[in-house]
Amino acid sequence: MDILTLSKEKMPDLIQKMIAQYDVVAPKKYDDITLYERITDPSEISLEFLNSEMPPKAQFFKQTETLFKFTPGLSGKIENADINDKKTAIFGIRPCDAKSMAILDLVFDGDYKDDYYLTKRENTILVGLSCIQPGTNCFCTSFNDGPASADNVDILLTDIGDKYYVEVKSGKGKQLVKNKDKLFKPATPEDKEMKKEAEEKATDVIKRSVDTDSTADKLDEAFDNPLWEKVSMKCLGCGICTYLCPTCHCFDIQDESVLDRGARVRVWDTCMNPEYTLQASGYNPRPARMNRTRNRIYHKYNYIPKNHDIIACVGCGRCITNCPVNIDIIDVVTKAIEVKP
Repeated sequence: MDILTLSKEKMPDLIQKMIAQYDVVAPKKYDDITLYERITDPSEISLEFLNSEMPPKAQFFKQTETLFKFTPGLSGKIENADINDKKTAIFGIRPCDAKSMAILDLVFDGDYKDDYYLTKRENTILVGLSCIQPGTNCFCTSFNDGPASADNVDILLTDIGDKYYVEVKSGKGKQLVKNKDKLFKPATPEDKEMKKEAEEKATDVIKRSVDTDSTADKLDEAFDNPLWEKVSMKCLGCGICTYLCPTCHCFDIQDESVLDRGARVRVWDTCMNPEYTLQASGYNPRPARMNRTRNRIYHKYNYIPKNHDIIACVGCGRCITNCPVNIDIIDVVTKAIEVKP
């Protein structure tokens, strides 16, 4: 791993060079909302944010995406949609969101390969930005992660005052810094110590946590507990917790057509929607909000851990912060795993 530093004064120069090589997606601020969007000038980037409202998973798993186009009728034909294979750089991704990509990989790169996701993933470099000031609802440290973890990025930048501590983690990262010697300098032992102090300070800010020790097994004992009915009575079923979750990946597929042409489109869906499991016969295996509320928790903390040995939550806190009725996933999981069989 290469360890470098980058002066903050030279950050715009780095971004400008990246724009010449990649489609650069970075955090942009709109009033109090931060979103990852394509930028064409370094001045568009805002690094004064805790986390984006919409997770950057949308760059790989599109909210709406055309899979193919078709012409109906006996002489009809199918035309595959173009998959974006441009070299892309996501700049300023937080470590928790970067970890969510590794979880989504298990879904889209499993037994059935999703070329729409995988092509974009392969052609994208993740330039991470350490979270120096975590929020009240951050709990990434519960999942063997941290606010300055470089485990799931190609490059990680950590603010250490008047410069960034730069950790180059992969071949993609090395390619990005290649031939840019005038921008970067080798890190000194003092720089390394400053990075360590910044990471420890950020970690100490995180006060909330969830017990992940044998969580899946403990939840098995709570499946029929009245707790789920109690939690669901508060839930509105709006689905914001799933739409803003960086690891949720439910989708619906729709055929949309007008007379002589049509398209098959994939769109985000949510397991909190009563129609999500509605079958053609009219039977719904999750008819009540209680069933759907429980499923959301079990999917992340029971089903995926059993299938892939990883909890499908990264502790970003979006679902807690944005829930209109203040349902707190930490509290729900904590109460569930404390249920006595």
